[in-house]
Amino acid sequence: MEPLGSTLTATYARPQPASASFLPAIGTMASSYRDKFPHRNLTHSLSLPWRPNTYYKTASNYLNLAPYCTRAQKVCESTMLPFVSNRTTLFTRYSPDDWYQSNLVNYQESTCSRHNSERLRVDTSRLIQDKYQQIRKIQADSTQNLGERVNDISFWKSEITHELDEMIGETNALTDVKKRLERALTEMEAPLQVARECLFHREKRMGIDLVHDEVEKELLTEVDTILCCQERMRRHLDKAIAQLASDRAAQHELEKDLNDKQAALRIDDKCKHLRNTSEGVGYFRGVERVDATVSVPESWAKFTDDNILRSQSERAASAKLREDTENLLVVTANEMWNQFNKVNLAFTNRIAETADAKNKIHIHLSKTLQEIFQTEMTVESIKKAIKEKSAFLKVAQTRLDERTRRPNIELCRDMAQLRLVNEVYEVDDTIQTLQQRLRDSEDSLQSLVHTKAAMEHDLAVKANTLYIDQEKCMSMRRSYPSTLRLIGFC
Repeated sequence: MEPLGSTLTATYARPQPASASFLPAIGTMASSYRDKFPHRNLTHSLSLPWRPNTYYKTASNYLNLAPYCTRAQKVCESTMLPFVSNRTTLFTRYSPDDWYQSNLVNYQESTCSRHNSERLRVDTSRLIQDKYQQIRKIQADSTQNLGERVNDISFWKSEITHELDEMIGETNALTDVKKRLERALTEMEAPLQVARECLFHREKRMGIDLVHDEVEKELLTEVDTILCCQERMRRHLDKAIAQLASDRAAQHELEKDLNDKQAALRIDDKCKHLRNTSEGVGYFRGVERVDATVSVPESWAKFTDDNILRSQSERAASAKLREDTENLLVVTANEMWNQFNKVNLAFTNRIAETADAKNKIHIHLSKTLQEIFQTEMTVESIKKAIKEKSAFLKVAQTRLDERTRRPNIELCRDMAQLRLVNEVYEVDDTIQTLQQRLRDSEDSLQSLVHTKAAMEHDLAVKANTLYIDQEKCMSMRRSYPSTLRLIGFC
C-alpha cells in the first residue's frame, strides 16, 4: 500500500475499461496458465473455433466494445503514456510473507477447486450413467407397456372383428327372411282374392241353391285364415324391420369401435417402434401437461365389452325372430293349404251332390214327362168314354120320352119302364163318374205340368250351380300358389 500523502505514480497508467466485465490482458492470461497447460499457446487458444467470432469481428471494428482485443491493444499502444517507475512504491505494497501466503492460498484454492471439480466430474459421470440407465429402463418399460397395449387392442380388435362378421351374417340372414316374408305376403293376395271371388260368384246361385252350405262356410273360414295369417306376418314384418334397425345400430357401433381400434393400433404400434434414432422425433413442449384422455383401462375395456354384449344380445334376438318367422311361414303355409284342401273337398262334395240332384231331376223329369203323356192319353180316353156313354144315355132317355106318349092305361110301370129308368140313372151316374175322373185327370195333368216346369227350373238352377262351382270356382282355385311360394322361396 502507498504511504499516506504520497504521490500517485504511473502504476495504473494503462487505461481502465469502461465496461463492468473486465477482460484480462492476453499476456497475463498466458503467464497464468503457462505451467498448467505447457503444450498450449494461450494466445493461439483465443482463436479456437469455439470463440464467438461474431463478437470479436464486431469488436475489431468498434473499439469501444472490446478495448482489450488485439486490434484495440495495437491502437492503445500508440496512444498510451510512457510508464514512469517509482521504486519507493515497490517496497511499500506487500511483504514477502504476504506474497507467499497469497501463493499458498492460491495453491490451496486450486487444490480444493480441482478436488471439487474431480469429485463433481466423477459424480456427474456416474449420474449420467445412472440417469442413462434409468431413462433406458423407463423407455423400455414404456415400450413394453405400449406392446401390452398393442396386444390388448389387437385382442379386442379380433373380438370386434369376429362379432362384426357374425352380426353381418345375421343381418343378411334376417334380411333374406324379411324378403321371404314380404314375398309370402304378396303371394297371399292371390288366394285371398280367389276365395272372395268364389264367394262373390256363389252369390249368383239361384233359387233354392242359394244356400249357406258347407262350401260357403269353408270359404269364409279360408278368408278368415288368410287374413289372420297376413296379420301375423305383418306383425313379424314390423318386428323384423325394427330388429334390422337395432342390428344395424349395433353393427355401426362395432364398426365405429373397430375403426377407432385400428387407428389406435396403428398409432400405438408406431409409438412402440419409435427409437432415439427414428425419424420424426422432436420436442413438443408442454405435451406432458396436456391430458386429452377420456377413459381409463377399465372403462375402455368395458366400452368395447358392452358393444360386443349389445351386439350379441341383438344377434340372439335377431336369430330368435328369424327362427320364429321361418316357423310362422311354414305354419301359415300349412294352415292355408289345409283350409284350401277343406274348401276343395267341400266343393267336390257339393258338386257331387248337385250333380246327383241334377241327375235325379233328369230321371224324375223324364218320368214326369212319361206320366204327362199317359195322363193326356187317359184324359182323351175318358173324354171318348164319356162321349160313348152319352149315346147310351140319349137312347135310354129317348125311349123313356117315347113311352110317356103311351095312351091311358098303357102307361104302365112295367119292367121295361123300370129298367129304362135304372139304365138312365146308371148311365148318368157313369157319365158323372167319368166326368169327375176327367176333372181329376186334368187336375193331375196340370200338376204334372207344374211339376215338370218346376223340375225344369230346378234343373236350370242346378246347371247354373254346377257351372259356378265346377267351372268358375274350381278353375280359379287351380292356380293356388305352391308351398314354396307361400313360404317366400319363389
